[in-house]
Amino acid sequence: MEGSGGLSPAQVEEYEKNGFLVIENFFSLEEVEEMRNAMYDIVEKMNLEDHPKSIFTTGEDQTKFRDDYFMTSGDKIRFFFEEGAFNDKGELIKDKQKAINKVGHALHVWNPVFKKMTFNKQIEAVAKSAGFKHPVVPQSINQELVVKLTHIETPPSCIQSHPVLWESGFHLKIAPWRMAVCKGIKLRFIRNPEAGTPTIFTGPKEEPRDDNDYNPQLTKKGCLVLIHGAVLHRSFANKSEKSRHAYTFHIVEQENTEYSKENWLQPTPEGFNGSSTKTFSISALMS
Repeated sequence: MEGSGGLSPAQVEEYEKNGFLVIENFFSLEEVEEMRNAMYDIVEKMNLEDHPKSIFTTGEDQTKFRDDYFMTSGDKIRFFFEEGAFNDKGELIKDKQKAINKVGHALHVWNPVFKKMTFNKQIEAVAKSAGFKHPVVPQSINQELVVKLTHIETPPSCIQSHPVLWESGFHLKIAPWRMAVCKGIKLRFIRNPEAGTPTIFTGPKEEPRDDNDYNPQLTKKGCLVLIHGAVLHRSFANKSEKSRHAYTFHIVEQENTEYSKENWLQPTPEGFNGSSTKTFSISALMS
């Protein structure tokens, strides 16, 4: 990352027209490798004894423990595994470097490398040139190298799968922006106000879409991909022998907005990172 300039007028126009923008070579190959090494170290140093064993076992009795582990991960670095990574005794039976589905949701707070990559003048400039006044970062995960620009008043995205891009030659599939705008986003992923599962979808179901509804976008290592929260996007399961590590952080607007209590991710009383809500803003964490 060099310089502190934001999006050019042409890039802003493209983003507003399409609902997404691919910026090539935003991160240098050295920065990509730094993030990759940081994630390798995080996983390598992971001690399963520090996590409730029940979250890694199957059965209905363990569902609540897994749900709580996920729902309280907003201010922590926690590990979420691929299916089949553990046996019925909760013992890891795969290489942990290959068993991870994602790590989240506060890498940007607790890991110095991801914190540095998230909070800097260039990221702030990109966010502000895209229309944000006081951009803040409520969550981050190691799975996608994407920044989702989601204004707080915009309903939650209807995402059918996860866009994953880090390696060269990966296709990110994005639904046409007009489809999302014209039809509106009515299906929402929220905290369940009643007893039962902690999260639910509410609103009318989206019409089924096939692969032809999505435009494939070829991405390269080091790309920064901005995706508006109202744009549908997806990728498919990685069945190759090559990993597709990536990093995502979400940006929302804090100025003159109120964070919805229906969002699945909620801050602690001290804020998302255990301090103040102001301290996870892009501007405040650049020093």
